[in-house]
Amino acid sequence: MEITNNWILPALILVPFIAGFICWLVDKFDQHLPRYIALIGMLVTLGLTVALWQSGSFTYELGAKVPTWSAEFMLPWIQTLGINIHLAVDGLSLLMVGLTALLGVLAVGCSWGEIQKNVGFFHLNLLWSLGGVIGVFLAIDLFLFFFFWEMMLVPIYFLIALWGHKGADGKSRVYAATKFFIYTQVAGLIMLIGILGLVVYGYMMTGMIGFDYGYLLGVANTLDAQLPSVAYALMLCMFVGFAVKLPVFPLHGWLPDAHAQAPTAGSVDLAGILIKTAAYGLLRFVIPFFPAASAQFADIAIILGLIGIFYGAWCAFQQTDMKRLLAYTSISHMGFVLLALYAGNLLTFQGLMIMMLAHGLSSAALFIMCGQVYERLHTRDLRQMGGIRGQFKYLSFFLMFFVAALVGIPGLGNFIGEFLILIGSFAKFPTFTILAAISLVFAGLYGLILIHKALFGTPNEAQKPHYNHPLKDLNAREVVILLVCAFGLLWLGIYPQSFLDISNSSMAWLANSYIPVQETVDVLQQASTQLENVEIQ
Repeated sequence: MEITNNWILPALILVPFIAGFICWLVDKFDQHLPRYIALIGMLVTLGLTVALWQSGSFTYELGAKVPTWSAEFMLPWIQTLGINIHLAVDGLSLLMVGLTALLGVLAVGCSWGEIQKNVGFFHLNLLWSLGGVIGVFLAIDLFLFFFFWEMMLVPIYFLIALWGHKGADGKSRVYAATKFFIYTQVAGLIMLIGILGLVVYGYMMTGMIGFDYGYLLGVANTLDAQLPSVAYALMLCMFVGFAVKLPVFPLHGWLPDAHAQAPTAGSVDLAGILIKTAAYGLLRFVIPFFPAASAQFADIAIILGLIGIFYGAWCAFQQTDMKRLLAYTSISHMGFVLLALYAGNLLTFQGLMIMMLAHGLSSAALFIMCGQVYERLHTRDLRQMGGIRGQFKYLSFFLMFFVAALVGIPGLGNFIGEFLILIGSFAKFPTFTILAAISLVFAGLYGLILIHKALFGTPNEAQKPHYNHPLKDLNAREVVILLVCAFGLLWLGIYPQSFLDISNSSMAWLANSYIPVQETVDVLQQASTQLENVEIQ
């Protein structure tokens, strides 16, 4: 198949990298300039995504071996090893790139007043991490995918280690950054074993070395059918690589510390975008590569997800630090991702798509609000707050709005995602689905606790002096940032069809490629029964 190169795809990756590098260069001349360059760079990236959206065709071809790409770009790279710079976009990756570009703009905006030292180097790291994430969403050569997967970790390490906060428990930002890096690095190496295993088996089968998505998809599907034990082992390697980043219980240990110590833009990056790369990896690689092995593993994965849902909610109850509370809610919500993935039908996949977009917006907005509260009260400790609703007209409204979104109030995006996942998974996993639905009650409880402790009640003694000198409410820049998130959540909640139409072709292909083991067993049993009848006759 001849590929018509679409230059928008490499531009989506290169613009953040070039803009970040320019930010670093101009820092010595003017500390305000890097902020404007970073903002322009991310706005250009968002504009390119919209252009791709407008020009793309998102249709599903029945029986297609690979997803129907709406745009592709291919350039030879290391030809002796079958490695190319092969980028492609379909509905799934386009929505993820759009989310990354939008939250990138908001991350630059929310760090405008917060970051005062090494402003240029900060924006270099922020934009390079965003460029790496976009590379993960676009790369369909698995070597290139792994390159971006590992590359995006380094700038995030520096964001936490250099500009992070000291945690309420006294742990340092360097400790949190190192813990994050070690967890994700080890997981990445385990995933690399899975990728190289596929390449080696591909060479044994065909005599050709290659990392291309379509080629390795064929190799993995053959292994899945002919060598199920090998396929299961390789699937586990790739699953662990993505599960740490998601994060799945009990591989979540890096997340609360990383969130608590990260600067606001770093938390937006982590919660809104980075953990979505793991869900994307499971959707793009694990499920279609190893459908039978994934179906065999489904019960274990969903049980881990359910444990994570309740464990995350319970830990959120225990927190007094606002950021750590929100970090544990992310662990809780990601349990729904595993339920949606392994239920494996079009409805749950589409629900997962909406949930990823909605959770990205709502969690990013809440972490931005954590930074805004900290700037005014100089604390994130909920025990030090209380009674601040009267001082903050806009801040109080937005905090209640985004907590309502996070806990799944109808009319907002999170509700649509959770509703589709629960409806779609009930027929196959009724018990697991009922347990997941019960967990939504806990989400409402920790949301109410957060609102009550932060906004209502009587003010803490330490905060009483502020009432003589009223604190400043949100300024125009902060209100605009939060309005963008609020509008996105309302759009997802009231008219999700505009996003479902884009992702439908990708999700239909995924649902078609995911063959549950039980169905396969039933077909084989029917075939063997028919053969026995023929022999008797």
